[in-house]
Amino acid sequence: MSAEVAAVVLAAGQGTRFRSDRAKVLHEVAGRSMLRWVLESLRPLGLDRVVVVVGHQADAVRAEAEGCGVQGLTTVVQAEQRGTGHAVRQAMEVGALDDADTVLVVPGDVPLLTPAPLRRLLDAHGARAATLLTTRLPDPTGYGRVLRDHAGEVVRIVEERDATDAERQVDEVGTSIYAFAREPLAAELARLSTGNAQGEEYLTDIIGPLSADAVLAPAELVAGVNDRAQLADAGAVLRRRILDRLMREGVTVIDPASTYVDADAVVEADAVLRPGTLLEGRCVVGAHADIGPDARLVDAIVETGATVTYSVMVEASVGPQATVGPYTYLRPGTRLERGAKAGAFVEIKQSVIGEGSKVPHLSYIGDATVGKDANIGAATVTVNYDGQHKHKTVIGDGAFIGSDTMLVAPVEVGPRAYTGAGSVITHDVPGGALAVERNEQRIVPDYADRKRKPR
Repeated sequence: MSAEVAAVVLAAGQGTRFRSDRAKVLHEVAGRSMLRWVLESLRPLGLDRVVVVVGHQADAVRAEAEGCGVQGLTTVVQAEQRGTGHAVRQAMEVGALDDADTVLVVPGDVPLLTPAPLRRLLDAHGARAATLLTTRLPDPTGYGRVLRDHAGEVVRIVEERDATDAERQVDEVGTSIYAFAREPLAAELARLSTGNAQGEEYLTDIIGPLSADAVLAPAELVAGVNDRAQLADAGAVLRRRILDRLMREGVTVIDPASTYVDADAVVEADAVLRPGTLLEGRCVVGAHADIGPDARLVDAIVETGATVTYSVMVEASVGPQATVGPYTYLRPGTRLERGAKAGAFVEIKQSVIGEGSKVPHLSYIGDATVGKDANIGAATVTVNYDGQHKHKTVIGDGAFIGSDTMLVAPVEVGPRAYTGAGSVITHDVPGGALAVERNEQRIVPDYADRKRKPR
């Protein structure tokens, strides 16, 4: 793409129809903010400059834009949100577009946008003063209508609030995506007025004077998002695109309708995603891994051949052939090494479970290091918190922790050591030893009969 093409992304608005304290373009869909989806659609065009106009919650929107790592990105503040034309004029007046011959204008709330319609728009634009991207909608409510003359030429765009009843019947709408020659654009921006229903400077008002051409694009590529219902609709489209790509790359998705994978997740070929799987954030799922049903993973790693069933993992990782679930919660900082197991109703946080070790059921392991081939009996608890500080538990290779053991940290159980069921372990256990902590069992004969005896 020519170095003389610059993009302006309009991201200053609050989005009143979202009824939210958060800036509109920061609302997330399929794992990315709407703004990031738009910036990612621009990345393949190879533009040397991308100007993001910020306003409402400017610092947060600027941080999001800059965090996307798009080459040549700068931000411009629109302190007062006085319309789309005013926003572009702000970028003009601070010199952000001085080196551009062509200015591509894109709203920050079109997460379905892909590079393809943008390329078509720029190719069609050539040396024209203005070219707009349009689409047709079965229900165009809320969008500016594209009005054409009897010869089919674009005459102007009229915003819905300013349209007549007849004009509202038009189903071709503007997408707020344009290509302009910079000098005619600057001249027309200077002439904009606020004489309309909203008292704003509409960018659409310069289309008529510039004799614009139009390029029609499918709605599923250019539809904007104006409220949370439309955000949900866009999410369904984006998730299906993600799943279609994964399936083409060799991933088995049993039921796409009930599987949710965010844009930045990585899933390798021959992995299986079962119904109810959610991969949120930057998850990585290795080849031949089996996820679900009903598993939620957030920024988690599941390596080759591992399985996760009916469980939740947050910032945790499991090694090859490890097994998780059912009904397991792996919290941040958890690592299961190769072949390890975290079974039913187990919770683990900030701990390493060594290769081949097992925490089969009903246990809590926190702030612990477990060696290889250890077995943690049912209802074991690492008592890691004294009310002020967390303390460490170390369990050696081959250790056997009896059911219902309380390991009061800091404590170490040596290699091949044992603890007796029902024990409260408060001191280190040497390797190969057995630690038992129980009161002597007392037998009361005929207790049941005496208890039932009438008084």
